[in-house]
Amino acid sequence: MQREHTDVNVKPRERFLTLDTATTVMAAALMNGRELLGESNVYGERNHSVHVISELERLLNEEGLTRDDVDGIAVGVGPGSYTGIRIAVTAAKTLAWAWGVPVTSISTLHALAWGGWNRGIEIKGQEGKNESVNNGSSGAQAADWIVPVLDARRGQVYTGLFDVSTVDDVESPQRLEPDAIRLMTAWTDDLLQRLEALPSEERPPVIWLVGETAVHAETAERLRAWSELRIVPYELEGRWVGRLGADKLLRQEHDELHTLVPNYTQLAEAEANLLRQR
Repeated sequence: MQREHTDVNVKPRERFLTLDTATTVMAAALMNGRELLGESNVYGERNHSVHVISELERLLNEEGLTRDDVDGIAVGVGPGSYTGIRIAVTAAKTLAWAWGVPVTSISTLHALAWGGWNRGIEIKGQEGKNESVNNGSSGAQAADWIVPVLDARRGQVYTGLFDVSTVDDVESPQRLEPDAIRLMTAWTDDLLQRLEALPSEERPPVIWLVGETAVHAETAERLRAWSELRIVPYELEGRWVGRLGADKLLRQEHDELHTLVPNYTQLAEAEANLLRQR
């Protein structure tokens, strides 16, 4: 039975389904507030449309829940694969309308940055975590930077810039630059100029390049001129999509259902001209 849509803005919102299909992983999660109840990470970009509904149903079934227990839906809107993004956005909007629950959009790159940084911290170990991440106390070193990258071919990346300044993973990374598709060489130049302009005490002690790093790691090596560079190959996990989405839904931040659209992004004109000259 379909819910009354008038209930959307007045009832408590605690159990959320979250979904992102902008990358090679269909990443989904079931959240109870900020607590992860279940997670799904299905590989194979071309088959995302096959798995979306069945995986969301599986997450609910494993917790003994039904669609009537869902209080909101969060969806990754990219940037990333054009086809992939549309799958998740279409599914999320359809379910939100049918179930009468709010829907909110989140950045795929934001989730990638959060998850990739946490993976890097795990790899580095607890000692490295304490050294590289600002604990917020007086006199603490500057925050680390996180540069998430998804390969967009022909030297391009979907990317953004975030910083992280907590010793634990409670707070999500904070955005410094918007998501966009950029030429990796030009993007690295921009980051170098930004680093050079910062006072030494404000430069990030560590820059984390996370995501689809293989093709672009060599270009990023130039960042070592100013900071330690850690390169972390990483594929998106549902839990980080879930945590970002839950945070927004708990703050009652949601999108207008009919105007929610994917973030495809466009290459800046100057960079597009440069690419055409190659």
